[in-house]
Amino acid sequence: MSSSDAPDPTAPTLAQVVAALDGLYPPSTAEGWDAVGLVAGDPAAPVRKVLFAVDPVSAVVDQALGWGADLLVTHHPLFLRGVSSVAATTFKGSVVHRLLTGGCALHVAHTNADAAPRGVADALADLVGITDRRPLELSAAGAPGTDDAARGIGRVGRLAEPTTLAGFARRVAAVLPATAQGIRFSGDPDAVVTTAAVLGGSGDGYFDAVRAADADVYVTSDLRHHPASELRERAEFEARAAGTPGPAGTPFLVDTAHYASEWPWLRYAVEDLAAALAADGLAVEARVSELVTDPWTGQVPSR
Repeated sequence: MSSSDAPDPTAPTLAQVVAALDGLYPPSTAEGWDAVGLVAGDPAAPVRKVLFAVDPVSAVVDQALGWGADLLVTHHPLFLRGVSSVAATTFKGSVVHRLLTGGCALHVAHTNADAAPRGVADALADLVGITDRRPLELSAAGAPGTDDAARGIGRVGRLAEPTTLAGFARRVAAVLPATAQGIRFSGDPDAVVTTAAVLGGSGDGYFDAVRAADADVYVTSDLRHHPASELRERAEFEARAAGTPGPAGTPFLVDTAHYASEWPWLRYAVEDLAAALAADGLAVEARVSELVTDPWTGQVPSR
């Protein structure tokens, strides 16, 4: 055996990497409808390279295999609902076959990563400048041995400095990955905002929590016409009726591409996995996929 073929004593097994990931993002804190954890792979196999990405799409699989990754960690599940077959005759089955044939496992950290300290919500809040923050909604399930007061969906707090709605939207556009959608906002562009809420991914189901938190502006993704319209109409109506001080008709809305709002977490995940493994004398080479997996590829501005 040559020295290059000798086992690396610092290389963890897949089971050890999964244990580290589960420590960072406890599966018990995932939403009940979610599907997180190890999707495919041999727990006894050694792991030397880990690629983190938002989506387990074909291009990301190509990248993982081309780099020689032993593990692909994605935010979005490949199988959110149960299936009866993973035959390579289906596009999702082919992903599993290609990964396993190439010696690469697949692991998912989804809503458990949304809720975690230094998870999706904290990464987004850091980028847009939210301080003195707390979860928008605490996790329903606790994580043994963790600070559950810092664990939950979304974040809300004060902006590092007041700005206009338009200025805040420009900041969001500057710090997130560029996508065809860009950034949309709803509200008076010149209104001054001092507090903000964020939720990576689809967030129009949390409008009541945002209103209860008295946030001036809410950053999330996948905002639909009717929920967004009704939220703004209700906010403006109630502000007029109550003579509410501050920006009238809050919360204002800032709508981002789904992929863009979740991608920033990947860098934290790389750092935190390395730290968790180092505590046990283990190490992997980990990197973030720079591939833009947002499904929209172009935009034609309306006139």
